[in-house]
Formats: sequence, structure tokens, C-alpha cells
Amino acid sequence: MAHEFDLEDANEPYVKYEMLGGTIHGEPPYEILRGKKVIMSPAPNANHCSIDAILVTIFFNYILTNNIKANVFGDNFDVYFSREYHCKPDISVICDRKRLSNGKRLYGAPDLIVEIMSKSTRKRDVGEKFFQYEEYGVREYWIVDPDKKSIKVYHLVDGKFVDNGEYNFDGSGAGDKIKVSIFEDMTVDLKLVFKFVFEFDEDEEEE
Repeated sequence: MAHEFDLEDANEPYVKYEMLGGTIHGEPPYEILRGKKVIMSPAPNANHCSIDAILVTIFFNYILTNNIKANVFGDNFDVYFSREYHCKPDISVICDRKRLSNGKRLYGAPDLIVEIMSKSTRKRDVGEKFFQYEEYGVREYWIVDPDKKSIKVYHLVDGKFVDNGEYNFDGSGAGDKIKVSIFEDMTVDLKLVFKFVFEFDEDEEEE
């Protein structure tokens, strides 16, 4: 069941600065889950950035080519589901551009959300956020695993996420193609999504 955002929630202390258009000077970016601040992870690695940029480009190209009144945003775009849930999904796709008329953020659920997993976000992406996005009515949810070069796709059916399968790219030059349910004839080729993903030692990177 989708929830409407109550503008009176601006009076709540933990959303005051967000409603004013930003965070306190010097405060690290955060999301609000169950009414509590959750500090976001440090800057993402190269694979995360590549996947994010390519997917945003693919969606933008489709929207522009087909003259659709939709929009797509990468990370750091604010989505306010309710006063207890404010998120910055890795990718948000909104089919009706008029929902962005305030010019700052989206109130309510995007039509499609993509989260790109890392060691620090894995549990949240498949747990807390999975159920949050389901509850608030996200129509399609993708969970990208850069290590496995795979994408899990869920469609919202009667208020519940239904597993639409895991799509993979094995590096052989071929890859699965995902049919995007929120658009009539859009497919995403995984050989493009994971084109610039490479192997590296995460432990070494963190030192």
C-alpha cells in the first residue's frame, strides 16, 4: 500500500534540515530508515560508478529516443516515501515528470529503483530497503551484484514483490537481456551494463 507524504512532517526535528533543502554544513550524507538517520557509505568504488553511469545513460537514451515524459536520476537524489523513510537510491526512474514539479525531490515511490550492492550495503538492499520499497509501491526493483555480474529483478504484483529472475553476464561476450516492465518495449543488455567492470581486491582498496 502506497503512503502519501505529509508536508506537516517538516516540523519533525529529524527532517527539518532535509525539508529546508540540505543537510547541516559538514554533515555526511544520510538516509532516514524507520525515523533514524543512517549515515551513507563512503564514496563508491569504480565498478559501482561505472554500472550506475551506464544504466542511467541507457534509461536516458530510451526516454529521449522515444520522447517519453519520464526522468531518471543517479545517486544522491532524494526520495521521500514518508516522514520515517527518506532514501537516496542509486538509480530512480520516474515515469511521470510532473511529479517532480517541486524541483527538489520526489515525494512517494519511483516507478523503478536500482540498488548496486557493496559489502556495506548488501544487507540493507536485500532486507530493509526491499521491504520498504515493496510497502511504498515501487513497481520494479533491481538489485545489482557487481561481483557476480548479475541483476535480480522484482515486479510489484498485488502489493508484493514477485521474483522475476536473476539475469547474468558471464563475460563471454554474451549476456542476458532484461525486459523493463515499466516501459512498453525497453530491454537492457547486460553485456553493456557490466562492460567496464573489472576484478580488484576490495580489502586492498580499503587500506
